[in-house]
Amino acid sequence: MRYFLYLLLLLTQCIFAQQESEGKCFVDANYFYGNVVQHRKSIQHLITGHPEGVIISFNRKTFGEKQWESAYNYPDYGVSFHYEDMKSKALGEMYGLYGHYNFYFLKRNLVFRIGQGVAYNTNPYDKETNFRNYAYGSSIMPTTYFMLNYNKLDLWQGFGIQAGVSFIHHSNGSMKSPNTSTNTLAINAGLNYTFSRAKNHMYIPRHQDSIAYKEPVRYNIAFRGGVNENDVIGGEKYPYYALSFYADKRWSRKSAFQLGVDFFWPKYLEEYIKFKSVAFPEENVDPNTDYRKVGVFVGHELFINKLSLETQAGIYVYEPFKSTGSLYQRVGMKYYFSKKIFGGFGLKTHMAKAEVLEFTMGVRL
Repeated sequence: MRYFLYLLLLLTQCIFAQQESEGKCFVDANYFYGNVVQHRKSIQHLITGHPEGVIISFNRKTFGEKQWESAYNYPDYGVSFHYEDMKSKALGEMYGLYGHYNFYFLKRNLVFRIGQGVAYNTNPYDKETNFRNYAYGSSIMPTTYFMLNYNKLDLWQGFGIQAGVSFIHHSNGSMKSPNTSTNTLAINAGLNYTFSRAKNHMYIPRHQDSIAYKEPVRYNIAFRGGVNENDVIGGEKYPYYALSFYADKRWSRKSAFQLGVDFFWPKYLEEYIKFKSVAFPEENVDPNTDYRKVGVFVGHELFINKLSLETQAGIYVYEPFKSTGSLYQRVGMKYYFSKKIFGGFGLKTHMAKAEVLEFTMGVRL
């Protein structure tokens, strides 16, 4: 519902903006056609055709009214609707709603888009009616897409064209098993239309800082939580907790380097250890094995206004029960409610296998 309200607000702004300035909003539509990437052998039977669909987006331009806008070469922000026919009876169809940013390069002819949202699948796993779908254990799931386009706006009467490549990821973050996920790599092409062309709207030039931007080392405490299942289909949901302590050094307005430690309490793993000890006695699993983990990580934070994009890579230094491999990754978004308080969400993975969708609250001191 929040995304629909945001879409309505954005459309209203676009309509009224037609009387204020040129090109303040534009809409684009892309048709795409591609392949499901076989990142695991277990999904090979699900790849029976070439997925195709459409991505329709509403975009609002920025002109440098805020400092971060010019620092990022005047990006756009907006909302996207996505429809995808997976061309597989078992996988069904996908419908998604996203918030996105567009970033421009090469004299604003090359645009990179990143979108994050929620998707609905029409045919998730069911042990009786759809036991072949090991990719989606639930109908509702987080989704991310990336798009790289060469585009031309307002070539004729407000209409323009674009073409490029897209990457679309669907995964429920192991909130419900099975969850092998899918990744679609596709080519796309489409049209765009720019509103309010009557008046000229100028970009405000960027002024370089006279003094290099610096911040002292900051110390962060973040509590993360989520819900997930183990790999046993039909099992219960268990709470997931993590506590992170890390330092960051911001060396520019855009970027900060991170170094820290994670403490994990994956309760699903505690039950999975007990299951393994009974179901597979030949593996000699001790049911009292500690399920907790400790990891150290390095990371990067990209600041965009009050939002930031966080990427981290870590290694477990304490892992009595080895179930996922020693390396882990985290990709997420943060929102700063104030200079010290932030919240966010992110996906913790082990390469192509998602472990949990984490929700975060933290402080930056």
